[in-house]
Amino acid sequence: MSDAIHLIAAKQLVTVDETFGTPANPLGVIEDAVMVFDAEKILWVGERDRYPENLYSDACWLIDPKLTEDKVILPGLIDSHTHPVFAGDRAKEFEQRLQGVSYQEIAANGGGIQTTVKATREASEEELFALAKKRLERMLSFGVTSVEAKSGYGLDRQSELKSLRVIARLQQALQMRIVPTYMGAHDIPDEYKANPDQYVQRLCDELIPEVAESALAEFCDVFCDEGYFNAEQSRAILQAAQNHGLGIRIHADEFKAIGGCEVAGDLKAASADHLLNITDSGIAALKAGETVATLLPGTAFYLRLPYAPAKKILEAGIPLALATDFNPGSCMSENLQLVMTLACLQMRMTPAEVIKAVTIQAAKALKLEHQKGSLALGKSPDFVVFDVANYQELLYHFGVNFVEHVVIGATLVHTTHARPPLPCLSSFD
Repeated sequence: MSDAIHLIAAKQLVTVDETFGTPANPLGVIEDAVMVFDAEKILWVGERDRYPENLYSDACWLIDPKLTEDKVILPGLIDSHTHPVFAGDRAKEFEQRLQGVSYQEIAANGGGIQTTVKATREASEEELFALAKKRLERMLSFGVTSVEAKSGYGLDRQSELKSLRVIARLQQALQMRIVPTYMGAHDIPDEYKANPDQYVQRLCDELIPEVAESALAEFCDVFCDEGYFNAEQSRAILQAAQNHGLGIRIHADEFKAIGGCEVAGDLKAASADHLLNITDSGIAALKAGETVATLLPGTAFYLRLPYAPAKKILEAGIPLALATDFNPGSCMSENLQLVMTLACLQMRMTPAEVIKAVTIQAAKALKLEHQKGSLALGKSPDFVVFDVANYQELLYHFGVNFVEHVVIGATLVHTTHARPPLPCLSSFD
């Protein structure tokens, strides 16, 4: 790994660092800024005219400052809830929903997740890898440098392990940080529909221990909702995961509040996700459990459902993250920037709240906050150069991808330029 020291300039450096934050400047924005970093960590952040050039006399520009000094730099975006490993599509179900058939009705008739399970079980590991790689590369192009990736479309031992191996291969192939989550509890497989408790027992006694032993997952997730796993079953699954050293997260209160948030709070889950129908009891539980509330407005938009009460959750003092929930059935989009604008328009979140939700709060949802999520001294130099005049424009001018450069660990991993801009122009000349 190179030990070279680099600089980058920006019209606005949105640090999301409390060191620079004030009530009037909640994102710690530095105007006319420069940042110094090596491949491992950020070394210096501040106003350009205050940079002590003799401090790092051998530092050089990673990108010609003329290409970035009128741009905005944010920490690398973090998508903390995605389902990128699957085969097939559900375009026909999309058309059914447009004709008035609900997501639950489609699932009850054998569609929904089970449609994707069939296609994913039949697909080879190579096919799944190629499909997922293309999806994650598309996320990267929208500025995502860290992403959570779930299994959950295999629902049998062989197919779930196949999916987790794909995620491990993706981490080797791509420079973005990929956090693997085992979700064998995404749905009850057809072969266990008559006896779901038997499947829960198998998850707890056999499948979760094997996944933990394989070191292919960092987290375990469960879909706690009407028609899927009830609160008692979800608690058993997540407790088994904790007992085997896995972090835990939960899909809760998407269609109906059945106690999922209470389970999350009791077990101190890292994140409880969806929350369209969260109750006051659920909010209190998440607060007590210090659990991040991860909201997925793209799913509410896609399924034409009421949005989660973001402002109520924020007012309760609960850390709030936003994610795409990219998946084949209820949010077929890798565009986190679009989700950010939906959060502003449909959940009345401010641009500052939204940016925190896809950076530092999303990092907390994945237990990465000490490494990622802000441009703070000592953290990983993961950042995105956006071709906008100020950070508000990123939310205001929607439907356009403003990413110009993506940098991970001092490496330029994506650029919209015809060829990478030449680095290493010395000093401020």
